[in-house]
Amino acid sequence: MKAGLAGAIADRLLPVAVVVALIILAWYALAVALNWPQVSERLHKDGGNPTISQIIAGTWSMERPVLPAPNQIVAEFVKTTFEVKVTAKKSLVYHAGITASATLLGFALGTLLGIGLAIGIVHLRTLDRSLMPWIIASQTVPILAIAPMIIVVLGNIGLTGLVPKSIISMYLCFFPVTIGMVKGLRSPDPMQLDLMRSYNASAAQILWKLRLPASVPFLFASLKVAVAISLTGAIVGELPTGASAGLGARLLSGSYYGQTVQIWSALFMAAFLGMALVYSIGGIERLTLGARGQAVGAR
Repeated sequence: MKAGLAGAIADRLLPVAVVVALIILAWYALAVALNWPQVSERLHKDGGNPTISQIIAGTWSMERPVLPAPNQIVAEFVKTTFEVKVTAKKSLVYHAGITASATLLGFALGTLLGIGLAIGIVHLRTLDRSLMPWIIASQTVPILAIAPMIIVVLGNIGLTGLVPKSIISMYLCFFPVTIGMVKGLRSPDPMQLDLMRSYNASAAQILWKLRLPASVPFLFASLKVAVAISLTGAIVGELPTGASAGLGARLLSGSYYGQTVQIWSALFMAAFLGMALVYSIGGIERLTLGARGQAVGAR
């Protein structure tokens, strides 16, 4: 029994470990290739005759490398996450908390907007024909072009700080929720709809007792995409504001001062935050579908 369990775990972890190892090796090799000219020039200017091993070691320990080595990123990540106070301006936990607050607010607003639009599209043919094309077209405009305009417009009416970033997140994440919920609300079998109508059920009763329960798996699939996009929107929203806090601000300050190690450590924190948010939605999905007696991935 234990041997079988250990074998199953090994079968799942071994491919992941191999891929991660290959990525790390390729990363170290790329760091050597990109940082080599600067390190070689500096060592030769110092009057020495450096060996290849010395140059390679130098490419993995530059203060401001073109591409930081993985060990440099790990060291910076550990330092700014565990070795400073959470409330300190250098703490990645502090910056992640700022970004997460805008992400969750935008995600909540986008989810409500997406569900509301989907219900309207499913029940009103006019909205289906007129609104859906505009919803799709809205996602063709680059968010980097829209974000500064949103910041300026909302700033002129006194809305600054968390709200503009949340609006940008909402703009990005409402789309997958809308599309997923439209598909989910239309997923019941026509025979089920006919049966409800034969019982003289109203549109509201059909929505509440048939369409919404059937759309739950589609909703959670959309929410996983939406929360990740919402995080992207929050980070993008921090860039044009000149914010002093948040992962976007951390990325911006790193680019200003050429601190590439700081940039990469902030990127990894953003990736971990995104993973945590997506897995949280997945956990809620398992609890919800489990309470309904439905397995995850049944549809």
